[in-house]
Amino acid sequence: MNALPLPQRPAYLSGFGNQFATEALPGALPDGRNSPQRAPHDLYAELLSGAAFTAPRAENRRTWTYRLIPSAMHGTYRKIELPGWETAPFDAVDTPANRFRWNPWPVPETRTDFIDGMVTIAGNGSAEAQSGIATHLYHANVSMGDRYLLNADGEMLIVPQSGTLSVRTELGVLEVAPGEIAVIPRGLHFAVDLLDARASGYVCENYGAPFRLPELGPIGSNGLANARDFLAPVAAYEAGRSRATVVRKFLGAFWEVTQAHSPLNVVAWHGNLTPYKYDLARFMVIGTVSFDHPDPSIYTVLTSPSAVPGTANCDFVIFPPRWLVAEDTFRPPWFHRNVMSELMGLVRGVYDAKAEGFVPGGVSLHNCMMPHGPDVATYTRASVVELEPHKVDNTLAFMFESAHVFRLTRRALEAPNRQPDYDAVWDGFKAPPI
Repeated sequence: MNALPLPQRPAYLSGFGNQFATEALPGALPDGRNSPQRAPHDLYAELLSGAAFTAPRAENRRTWTYRLIPSAMHGTYRKIELPGWETAPFDAVDTPANRFRWNPWPVPETRTDFIDGMVTIAGNGSAEAQSGIATHLYHANVSMGDRYLLNADGEMLIVPQSGTLSVRTELGVLEVAPGEIAVIPRGLHFAVDLLDARASGYVCENYGAPFRLPELGPIGSNGLANARDFLAPVAAYEAGRSRATVVRKFLGAFWEVTQAHSPLNVVAWHGNLTPYKYDLARFMVIGTVSFDHPDPSIYTVLTSPSAVPGTANCDFVIFPPRWLVAEDTFRPPWFHRNVMSELMGLVRGVYDAKAEGFVPGGVSLHNCMMPHGPDVATYTRASVVELEPHKVDNTLAFMFESAHVFRLTRRALEAPNRQPDYDAVWDGFKAPPI
């Protein structure tokens, strides 16, 4: 393919929600007018809106693109089947009032790209009502190449667990390794290529309000994820491709069309609706330096708010390397029941609330008001250990936390890698002799 002028290595623009302006050809951005009578280089002006036109200025997201061919130039889509990727409402099976944990899903042996390798675990809400989320795992052993995806149902937060990805989008290229995340806005064409032989990871498909940085409240103006550390791509486009297959996800179904040009043909753009990446190692952890636990909300990287103030459609929360110094305190996460529902994954290392059984590539689910906390071995050790300063290192766990209960897919409920004895990790606690 002729993909010039794509860079040898991606280049980035720094900041979250900024009004960026970038061009791959000098003079491709119009001077002062979004939609001039005739755009520079005879490009076509096209607006991508990520919010209602009249949304408040602080929440309005949109980007003007200047492209070789309008995205409207395509034929009729035909329906295809992607049985592994499911969409709300998740009502095919009853979700038991139990806690769940899965070992990693098996790696496919046949040729599988990012789209075909998607397996849905659980979700909630409604794609049509633009509320709730779906949670997936992906496994891939080939690049998408001349195959592209447009997800009209929601934005996609990608959490690589193994293998580095090159994510080509209409607005440029993101290179995303384990320990980083990428977010692709709703309605943006993109393709995922592999920079390693295999790749696997997690995806949150967000039907609701777009992810944003959480408010800091009493923390003040610094801390958690800093806006400057989020990176958007510079403009880069594909030209000369003679054949491209575009898959469109719409209302949970998948539709496909073949066209004679790449949809990634944006030569220049300006706006604040962008794909972006973030290195989770740049997260500034906040913690106690005296006693007891702050709430785990201090680990929130991104939030998708609901209509209820302070209650998230989805929070993306991480548990990265950090120092524990609290005195006279049980340091692992405490026993609790939560009105919010929690689906967790592990990128690397060991999660400090479990001695074994929760491994990289695995998943756990603790739904609304399901009691959970440290297992017996972790509790026993943490109850007697000398409370010296200790660094939790070589670990990266994360959580998709939602105000909506997660409903399981049949595939996840009946998966052979589901741990049927997960409840047993809490067996053996003894009542005190009182």
